[in-house]
Amino acid sequence: MKSSYAKMQSILSPADLELVLALARGRSLQGAAERLRVDTSTVFRSIKRIEKDLGALLFERGRQGYLPTELGRELAGYAERIETQLQEAREVAARGGSEPAGALRITTTDTVLNGLLLPVLGRFTAEYPQVELELIATNTLANLSQRDADVAIRATRKPPEHLVGSHLGSIPSAVYASQDYVDRMDGRIDLETADWIALDESLADHPSVRWRRQRFPKVQPRYRCNSVLSVAGSVVWGLGIGVAPMFLLRDHPQARVVEGPVAELEAGLWMLAHPDIRHLKRVKLLFDFLREHVRM
Repeated sequence: MKSSYAKMQSILSPADLELVLALARGRSLQGAAERLRVDTSTVFRSIKRIEKDLGALLFERGRQGYLPTELGRELAGYAERIETQLQEAREVAARGGSEPAGALRITTTDTVLNGLLLPVLGRFTAEYPQVELELIATNTLANLSQRDADVAIRATRKPPEHLVGSHLGSIPSAVYASQDYVDRMDGRIDLETADWIALDESLADHPSVRWRRQRFPKVQPRYRCNSVLSVAGSVVWGLGIGVAPMFLLRDHPQARVVEGPVAELEAGLWMLAHPDIRHLKRVKLLFDFLREHVRM
């Protein structure tokens, strides 16, 4: 007769917990499959088997995808702690060997990625070649608690309190136009009547949108973009005027400051991580490196 411990082992294995965590993070069969590097049918069959073995529902399927039940969230929490401890063990092993190693998933906006990180990350990877960087450009803040990413780098005045962070500096912004556009306007730019390039409704709460609406309530933008990087690109190609971080256009030969820096638009650049992984060596090294090398 099997002992209760042996029976428990046959019901729930480490691989089962890993799958539960992957589905809790991915919120879909495809998302979990990509994390585990298997096909979606394997994820589907496996989660059904686990639920059958446990005699309990772990996920409810709704409009937002696969949402964990209370038991599913609890098991995902255990899986996450196991994952963290495994990472710690790998860090200890790496320190006992040679240099830091492992994957490091960084999420940030395309603006910060192209304007601040890519110019310096080559030096980081050259110094630590065993650290594998995964760069995720998105305007939404990844859920670090669900480990959608290890580190988030964001421009914000108020970083989330549940994350640990390092302030990398302040980001000034200004209203820009290209020299070609200034010339077409005979050197006179009226901010009330100029062709504005602005962020679209997907970023309606962006500070530049709120500032423009308060400062120039009658302005109707002629062009709308879904990223700050696209606004800056449209400016340098002469479509009109727009707000952009100064680090992005400061050295561009076509860019001209029309007004600014605008004090109301200044934000801090923060590097954020979940408390469970803040002590990992590769995370500490990235914090230290960016504090030293990123310049706004």
